Amino acid sequence: MTSPKLLLALLPLLLVAGCGGTAMRARPAPARWERLPAAPIRVDTGLQSVWTGKELVVSGLRAAPDGTYTNATEVVAAYDPARRSWRRLARPPKMDEYCTRALVWTGHDVVLWGCSPVALDPTTGRWRRLPKPPTGEGFAVWAGRELIGWGGGCCGDAWDAGSAYDPATNGWRTIAPAPLAPSQSALGAWTGRELLLLVNGINPASGKPYPASFARAAAYDPDADRWHRIATPLETGLWDGSGAAWDGQKLIVVGASTDARSAYAYDPATDHWSRRAPSPIGLGSETTVLRAGDRLVVLGGGETRRALSYDPSADRWTLLPAAPLKGSEQTAAWAGDRLIVWSTAGGAELTERSSR
Repeated sequence: MTSPKLLLALLPLLLVAGCGGTAMRARPAPARWERLPAAPIRVDTGLQSVWTGKELVVSGLRAAPDGTYTNATEVVAAYDPARRSWRRLARPPKMDEYCTRALVWTGHDVVLWGCSPVALDPTTGRWRRLPKPPTGEGFAVWAGRELIGWGGGCCGDAWDAGSAYDPATNGWRTIAPAPLAPSQSALGAWTGRELLLLVNGINPASGKPYPASFARAAAYDPDADRWHRIATPLETGLWDGSGAAWDGQKLIVVGASTDARSAYAYDPATDHWSRRAPSPIGLGSETTVLRAGDRLVVLGGGETRRALSYDPSADRWTLLPAAPLKGSEQTAAWAGDRLIVWSTAGGAELTERSSR
């Protein structure tokens, strides 16, 4: 297998050096997209995925025959890139359609986090209901020993509470109150020691900013069950089309400006934000950022079909070949030596060669 570093190094099409640097053309890369086999399910909305270390588990909702989602069906399947094959998984217990969903891999189970969370053992293919959490649904991340969920809401509501689930005890706890402004869709990442969260600070009911007494960024230490404010990001109120990931030393946030090209880095050691080189293209809504070795892979949301590689140490972007698929929603995972993308219109994977 080719290392992630070598794979990404073989992909230069467009480099942007330095903050606001000059674009420089490079020779076409040998990397190629290859379409995935057809899946045994069709997802119309609510698309989510998670990489288990062996398979990409995909879930979402299939609309009712009349095209509505009142009686939508939850569908789940798993893709094994080594065998290039899918397997249909049992449907999970029904969850309210309006819930925000997120898939989280615990190392043993796939947890579908939402209003009534459930867990899948991919080995047996069996689902089980989890105890009802003390707070609702929103941002979710696996923090080594617990699943931590925070925020959420629908329509004009936004929440500011969080819960943590421990698989060892099959129990939940309410985490300490956060200093953050309520948020339907917080942005952040687990650093290996603490959870870093950012919010846009906008009240969805009024469209106006929350008071300055609410933090726009904070860090949570689950061992101490304690939050602390961190420096305010360089851009706030513009998180709809942005994504974030931990690169091993810093939190990298991309696509937060009005042109969806900005990039920033937060260093917990200094509590300082720095501006990074902008993306060579504007990123769409629900941008996905994945750690891939010592690089990040950034996938523009919506139907942008563009993927990029970002080298934090060199502050350099590489534009990857356009994916041969579209779809109103898409999800992605870094599978160790390849980027797997699945959308409501099919899937593809990017490797250093077009066939095996």
